[in-house]
Amino acid sequence: MVKESSTYKKTILVTGGAGFIGSNFIRLILSKYSDYFIINFDKLTYAGNLENLSSIENFGNYIFIKGDICNKKLVTEIFEKYKIDTVVHFAAESHVDRSITDSYQFIETNIKGTQVLLDITSGQNVCFLHVSTDEVYGSLGQEGYFTEQTPLAPNSPYSASKAASDLLVRAYHKTHGFPGIITRCSNNYGCYQFPEKLIPLMITNAIEEKPLPVYGDGLYTRDWLHVKDHCLALDKVLHFGKIGEIYNIGGNNEWKNIDIVKLILKNLGKSENLIRFVKDRPGHDRRYAIDASKIKDELGWQPQYTFEKGLQETIKWYQTATDWWQKIKTGEYRNYYQQHYDV
Repeated sequence: MVKESSTYKKTILVTGGAGFIGSNFIRLILSKYSDYFIINFDKLTYAGNLENLSSIENFGNYIFIKGDICNKKLVTEIFEKYKIDTVVHFAAESHVDRSITDSYQFIETNIKGTQVLLDITSGQNVCFLHVSTDEVYGSLGQEGYFTEQTPLAPNSPYSASKAASDLLVRAYHKTHGFPGIITRCSNNYGCYQFPEKLIPLMITNAIEEKPLPVYGDGLYTRDWLHVKDHCLALDKVLHFGKIGEIYNIGGNNEWKNIDIVKLILKNLGKSENLIRFVKDRPGHDRRYAIDASKIKDELGWQPQYTFEKGLQETIKWYQTATDWWQKIKTGEYRNYYQQHYDV
Protein backbone atom coordinates (compact mmCIF):
# COMPACT_ATOMS: atom_id res chain seq x y z
CA MET A 1 0.00 0.00 0.00
CA VAL A 2 1.31 3.43 -0.95
CA LYS A 3 1.38 5.76 2.02
CA GLU A 4 -0.25 9.16 1.58
CA SER A 5 1.51 12.28 2.89
CA SER A 6 -0.97 15.00 1.92
CA THR A 7 -3.10 14.62 5.06
CA TYR A 8 -0.20 15.45 7.38
CA LYS A 9 0.72 18.88 8.76
CA LYS A 10 4.30 18.70 7.51
CA THR A 11 6.08 16.40 5.05
CA ILE A 12 9.83 16.16 5.62
CA LEU A 13 12.35 14.62 3.25
CA VAL A 14 15.31 13.42 5.32
CA THR A 15 18.35 12.62 3.22
CA GLY A 16 20.79 10.14 4.75
CA GLY A 17 18.20 9.09 7.30
CA ALA A 18 19.61 5.58 7.72
CA GLY A 19 22.87 6.95 9.09
CA PHE A 20 23.84 7.67 12.68
CA ILE A 21 22.56 11.22 13.18
CA GLY A 22 19.79 10.97 10.58
CA SER A 23 18.21 7.91 12.16
CA ASN A 24 18.34 9.48 15.63
CA PHE A 25 16.68 12.59 14.19
CA ILE A 26 13.89 10.61 12.50
CA ARG A 27 13.11 8.71 15.71
CA LEU A 28 12.98 11.99 17.64
CA ILE A 29 10.67 13.74 15.17
CA LEU A 30 8.27 10.80 14.93
CA SER A 31 8.13 10.57 18.73
CA LYS A 32 7.29 14.29 19.06
CA TYR A 33 5.08 15.00 16.05
CA SER A 34 2.48 12.40 15.14
CA ASP A 35 1.10 14.76 12.48
CA TYR A 36 4.38 14.87 10.51
CA PHE A 37 5.18 12.58 7.59
CA ILE A 38 8.82 11.49 7.14
CA ILE A 39 10.38 10.29 3.88
CA ASN A 40 13.76 8.71 4.55
CA PHE A 41 15.84 8.91 1.36
CA ASP A 42 19.14 7.05 1.66
CA LYS A 43 21.57 5.39 -0.72
CA LEU A 44 22.49 2.75 1.89
CA THR A 45 26.22 3.13 1.50
CA TYR A 46 28.48 1.37 4.00
CA ALA A 47 27.34 3.52 6.97
CA GLY A 48 23.60 3.42 6.20
CA ASN A 49 21.78 0.81 8.25
CA LEU A 50 18.01 0.31 8.28
CA GLU A 51 18.28 -1.63 11.54
CA ASN A 52 18.76 1.80 13.12
CA LEU A 53 15.07 2.42 12.34
CA SER A 54 13.54 -1.00 12.94
CA SER A 55 11.42 0.39 15.80
CA ILE A 56 9.52 2.78 13.51
CA GLU A 57 9.68 1.11 10.09
CA ASN A 58 5.98 0.20 10.19
CA PHE A 59 4.72 3.61 11.28
CA GLY A 60 1.99 4.97 9.00
CA ASN A 61 3.71 8.34 8.73
CA TYR A 62 7.12 7.00 7.69
CA ILE A 63 8.49 5.55 4.46
CA PHE A 64 11.93 4.59 3.24
CA ILE A 65 13.06 5.16 -0.35
CA LYS A 66 16.44 3.88 -1.47
CA GLY A 67 18.22 6.27 -3.79
CA ASP A 68 21.12 8.58 -4.51
CA ILE A 69 20.78 12.35 -4.02
CA CYS A 70 22.88 12.76 -7.18
CA ASN A 71 20.09 11.09 -9.18
CA LYS A 72 18.19 14.20 -10.28
CA LYS A 73 15.48 12.24 -12.08
CA LEU A 74 14.62 10.14 -9.02
CA VAL A 75 14.71 13.08 -6.61
CA THR A 76 12.45 15.06 -8.94
CA GLU A 77 9.97 12.18 -9.07
CA ILE A 78 9.84 12.05 -5.26
CA PHE A 79 9.06 15.76 -5.08
CA GLU A 80 6.37 15.36 -7.72
CA LYS A 81 4.76 12.45 -5.88
CA TYR A 82 4.84 13.84 -2.33
CA LYS A 83 3.97 17.35 -1.15
CA ILE A 84 7.34 17.93 0.51
CA ASP A 85 7.62 21.25 2.35
CA THR A 86 10.85 20.60 4.30
CA VAL A 87 14.23 19.01 3.57
CA VAL A 88 16.65 18.04 6.32
CA HIS A 89 19.87 17.25 4.52
CA PHE A 90 22.18 14.82 6.35
CA ALA A 91 23.35 12.73 3.40
CA ALA A 92 27.13 12.97 3.11
CA GLU A 93 30.30 10.99 2.98
CA SER A 94 31.80 11.88 6.35
CA HIS A 95 34.90 9.91 7.29
CA VAL A 96 38.11 11.96 7.11
CA ASP A 97 40.42 8.96 6.64
CA ARG A 98 38.42 7.69 3.68
CA SER A 99 38.50 11.14 2.07
CA ILE A 100 42.29 11.21 2.32
CA THR A 101 42.73 7.93 0.46
CA ASP A 102 39.97 8.57 -2.13
CA SER A 103 38.14 11.89 -2.29
CA TYR A 104 36.04 11.27 -5.41
CA GLN A 105 32.87 10.10 -3.68
CA PHE A 106 33.09 12.98 -1.22
CA ILE A 107 33.04 15.51 -4.04
CA GLU A 108 30.28 13.63 -5.83
CA THR A 109 27.92 13.20 -2.87
CA ASN A 110 28.65 16.21 -0.70
CA ILE A 111 28.87 18.84 -3.45
CA LYS A 112 27.03 17.53 -6.49
CA GLY A 113 24.33 15.87 -4.38
CA THR A 114 23.67 19.09 -2.50
CA GLN A 115 23.53 21.03 -5.76
CA VAL A 116 20.94 18.61 -7.15
CA LEU A 117 18.74 19.10 -4.09
CA LEU A 118 19.11 22.87 -4.28
CA ASP A 119 18.21 22.98 -7.96
CA ILE A 120 15.10 20.86 -7.47
CA THR A 121 13.83 22.68 -4.38
CA SER A 122 14.71 26.22 -5.48
CA GLY A 123 11.54 28.16 -6.19
CA GLN A 124 9.29 25.59 -4.48
CA ASN A 125 9.16 27.34 -1.09
CA VAL A 126 10.70 24.31 0.59
CA CYS A 127 12.49 24.96 3.89
CA PHE A 128 16.00 23.51 3.56
CA LEU A 129 17.97 22.61 6.70
CA HIS A 130 21.56 21.83 5.74
CA VAL A 131 23.41 19.84 8.41
CA SER A 132 27.13 20.53 8.35
CA THR A 133 30.18 20.25 10.62
CA ASP A 134 32.60 22.37 12.62
CA GLU A 135 35.42 20.82 10.57
CA VAL A 136 34.78 23.39 7.85
CA TYR A 137 36.44 25.97 10.12
CA GLY A 138 39.77 24.16 10.18
CA SER A 139 41.93 23.88 13.28
CA LEU A 140 42.07 25.99 16.43
CA GLY A 141 45.03 26.81 18.64
CA GLN A 142 44.92 26.35 22.40
CA GLU A 143 42.61 29.36 22.84
CA GLY A 144 39.37 30.57 21.27
CA TYR A 145 36.24 29.06 19.76
CA PHE A 146 34.57 28.70 16.39
CA THR A 147 31.76 31.22 15.91
CA GLU A 148 29.39 31.56 12.98
CA GLN A 149 31.67 34.34 11.69
CA THR A 150 34.86 32.23 11.74
CA PRO A 151 36.32 32.05 8.19
CA LEU A 152 36.13 28.64 6.55
CA ALA A 153 39.54 26.95 6.35
CA PRO A 154 39.00 23.21 5.79
CA ASN A 155 42.05 20.95 6.00
CA SER A 156 40.82 17.62 4.62
CA PRO A 157 39.04 16.63 1.41
CA TYR A 158 36.00 15.74 3.55
CA SER A 159 35.80 19.12 5.28
CA ALA A 160 36.53 20.92 2.00
CA SER A 161 33.58 19.18 0.36
CA LYS A 162 31.31 20.09 3.27
CA ALA A 163 32.49 23.71 3.16
CA ALA A 164 31.67 23.79 -0.56
CA SER A 165 28.16 22.48 0.10
CA ASP A 166 27.67 25.11 2.82
CA LEU A 167 28.69 27.83 0.40
CA LEU A 168 26.27 26.53 -2.22
CA VAL A 169 23.39 26.80 0.25
CA ARG A 170 24.53 30.31 1.18
CA ALA A 171 24.85 31.31 -2.49
CA TYR A 172 21.37 30.04 -3.36
CA HIS A 173 19.96 32.05 -0.46
CA LYS A 174 21.80 35.22 -1.47
CA THR A 175 21.08 34.82 -5.19
CA HIS A 176 17.57 33.37 -5.23
CA GLY A 177 16.22 34.09 -1.75
CA PHE A 178 16.35 30.33 -1.17
CA PRO A 179 14.94 29.40 2.28
CA GLY A 180 18.06 27.65 3.54
CA ILE A 181 19.49 27.34 7.05
CA ILE A 182 22.92 25.90 7.90
CA THR A 183 23.92 24.17 11.12
CA ARG A 184 27.47 23.21 12.08
CA CYS A 185 27.90 20.71 14.88
CA SER A 186 30.80 19.44 16.93
CA ASN A 187 31.73 15.74 17.22
CA ASN A 188 28.71 13.56 17.91
CA TYR A 189 28.56 10.34 19.91
CA GLY A 190 25.81 7.99 21.08
CA CYS A 191 23.82 4.91 20.07
CA TYR A 192 23.92 3.55 16.51
CA GLN A 193 27.19 5.24 15.53
CA PHE A 194 29.13 3.34 12.89
CA PRO A 195 32.07 1.60 14.60
CA GLU A 196 34.84 3.24 12.58
CA LYS A 197 34.43 6.49 14.56
CA LEU A 198 36.56 7.07 17.65
CA ILE A 199 34.18 6.32 20.52
CA PRO A 200 32.36 3.24 19.12
CA LEU A 201 35.63 1.86 17.73
CA MET A 202 37.29 2.11 21.12
CA ILE A 203 34.28 0.65 22.94
CA THR A 204 33.83 -2.32 20.61
CA ASN A 205 37.55 -3.08 20.37
CA ALA A 206 37.85 -2.97 24.16
CA ILE A 207 34.87 -5.31 24.56
CA GLU A 208 36.60 -7.73 22.16
CA GLU A 209 40.00 -7.25 23.88
CA LYS A 210 41.46 -5.90 20.64
CA PRO A 211 44.09 -3.11 20.39
CA LEU A 212 42.78 0.46 20.57
CA PRO A 213 44.54 2.53 17.86
CA VAL A 214 45.22 6.15 18.87
CA TYR A 215 46.58 8.64 16.33
CA GLY A 216 49.86 10.43 17.05
CA ASP A 217 50.30 11.55 20.65
CA GLY A 218 46.57 11.26 21.41
CA LEU A 219 46.34 14.92 22.43
CA TYR A 220 43.96 16.00 19.66
CA THR A 221 41.04 17.85 21.25
CA ARG A 222 37.39 17.76 20.24
CA ASP A 223 34.15 19.26 21.56
CA TRP A 224 31.80 16.31 22.13
CA LEU A 225 28.01 16.48 21.74
CA HIS A 226 25.51 13.71 22.44
CA VAL A 227 23.56 12.88 19.29
CA LYS A 228 20.23 13.32 21.09
CA ASP A 229 21.24 16.85 22.10
CA HIS A 230 22.21 17.53 18.48
CA CYS A 231 18.83 16.30 17.24
CA LEU A 232 16.99 18.45 19.78
CA ALA A 233 18.98 21.43 18.50
CA LEU A 234 18.01 20.60 14.91
CA ASP A 235 14.38 20.40 16.01
CA LYS A 236 14.72 23.93 17.44
CA VAL A 237 16.34 25.26 14.26
CA LEU A 238 13.77 23.55 12.05
CA HIS A 239 10.86 25.21 13.84
CA PHE A 240 12.30 28.52 15.05
CA GLY A 241 15.52 29.17 13.11
CA LYS A 242 15.80 32.20 10.82
CA ILE A 243 16.12 31.69 7.08
CA GLY A 244 19.61 32.42 5.78
CA GLU A 245 21.25 32.02 9.19
CA ILE A 246 24.02 29.71 10.43
CA TYR A 247 23.81 28.05 13.85
CA ASN A 248 26.77 26.41 15.58
CA ILE A 249 25.80 23.44 17.77
CA GLY A 250 28.34 22.33 20.38
CA GLY A 251 28.53 20.72 23.77
CA ASN A 252 31.07 23.08 25.38
CA ASN A 253 32.70 19.81 26.31
CA GLU A 254 36.33 19.48 25.22
CA TRP A 255 38.22 16.23 25.65
CA LYS A 256 41.57 14.98 24.42
CA ASN A 257 41.32 11.71 22.48
CA ILE A 258 43.62 9.83 24.82
CA ASP A 259 41.59 10.87 27.87
CA ILE A 260 38.40 9.56 26.24
CA VAL A 261 40.09 6.25 25.44
CA LYS A 262 41.28 5.88 29.03
CA LEU A 263 37.82 6.75 30.37
CA ILE A 264 36.24 4.09 28.14
CA LEU A 265 38.72 1.49 29.37
CA LYS A 266 38.03 2.49 32.98
CA ASN A 267 34.27 2.16 32.50
CA LEU A 268 34.72 -1.27 30.94
CA GLY A 269 37.28 -2.43 33.50
CA LYS A 270 39.89 -3.00 30.79
CA SER A 271 43.65 -2.46 30.89
CA GLU A 272 45.31 0.59 29.31
CA ASN A 273 47.78 -1.92 27.83
CA LEU A 274 45.24 -2.25 24.99
CA ILE A 275 46.17 1.26 23.78
CA ARG A 276 48.35 1.38 20.66
CA PHE A 277 49.71 4.70 19.40
CA VAL A 278 49.74 4.62 15.60
CA LYS A 279 51.06 6.80 12.80
CA ASP A 280 49.20 10.10 12.59
CA ARG A 281 46.97 10.87 9.64
CA PRO A 282 47.93 13.71 7.25
CA GLY A 283 46.60 17.20 8.03
CA HIS A 284 45.17 16.18 11.40
CA ASP A 285 43.39 19.20 12.97
CA ARG A 286 44.67 19.78 16.50
CA ARG A 287 41.61 21.24 18.20
CA TYR A 288 37.95 21.99 17.56
CA ALA A 289 35.76 23.99 19.96
CA ILE A 290 32.33 25.47 19.29
CA ASP A 291 30.80 28.69 20.55
CA ALA A 292 27.11 27.75 20.61
CA SER A 293 25.89 30.93 22.31
CA LYS A 294 23.81 31.99 19.28
CA ILE A 295 21.50 28.96 19.29
CA LYS A 296 21.31 29.07 23.07
CA ASP A 297 20.44 32.78 23.25
CA GLU A 298 18.16 33.00 20.21
CA LEU A 299 16.43 29.61 20.21
CA GLY A 300 16.70 28.54 23.85
CA TRP A 301 18.54 25.28 23.22
CA GLN A 302 20.75 23.74 25.90
CA PRO A 303 22.50 20.33 25.86
CA GLN A 304 20.98 17.90 28.36
CA TYR A 305 23.79 15.38 28.63
CA THR A 306 27.00 15.63 30.59
CA PHE A 307 29.77 13.74 28.82
CA GLU A 308 30.20 11.29 31.68
CA LYS A 309 26.49 10.41 31.68
CA GLY A 310 26.31 10.22 27.89
CA LEU A 311 29.41 8.08 27.59
CA GLN A 312 28.21 5.63 30.24
CA GLU A 313 24.87 5.32 28.45
CA THR A 314 26.64 4.82 25.12
CA ILE A 315 28.97 2.14 26.51
CA LYS A 316 26.02 0.25 27.99
CA TRP A 317 24.20 0.38 24.64
CA TYR A 318 27.18 -1.11 22.76
CA GLN A 319 27.52 -3.78 25.45
CA THR A 320 23.91 -4.87 24.86
CA ALA A 321 23.82 -4.25 21.08
CA THR A 322 26.64 -6.65 20.21
CA ASP A 323 24.58 -8.24 17.45
CA TRP A 324 24.17 -4.82 15.76
CA TRP A 325 27.85 -3.86 15.65
CA GLN A 326 29.30 -7.34 15.16
CA LYS A 327 27.27 -7.71 11.96
CA ILE A 328 28.78 -4.42 10.79
CA LYS A 329 32.34 -5.40 11.66
CA THR A 330 32.03 -8.80 9.96
CA GLY A 331 30.28 -7.39 6.89
CA GLU A 332 27.19 -9.53 7.45
CA TYR A 333 24.78 -6.59 7.25
CA ARG A 334 26.24 -5.49 3.90
CA ASN A 335 25.59 -8.94 2.48
CA TYR A 336 21.97 -8.65 3.60
CA TYR A 337 21.49 -5.27 1.93
CA GLN A 338 23.11 -6.52 -1.27
CA GLN A 339 20.47 -9.26 -1.43
CA HIS A 340 17.47 -7.12 -0.49
CA TYR A 341 18.23 -3.58 -1.68
CA ASP A 342 20.58 -3.96 -4.64
CA VAL A 343 23.36 -2.06 -2.81
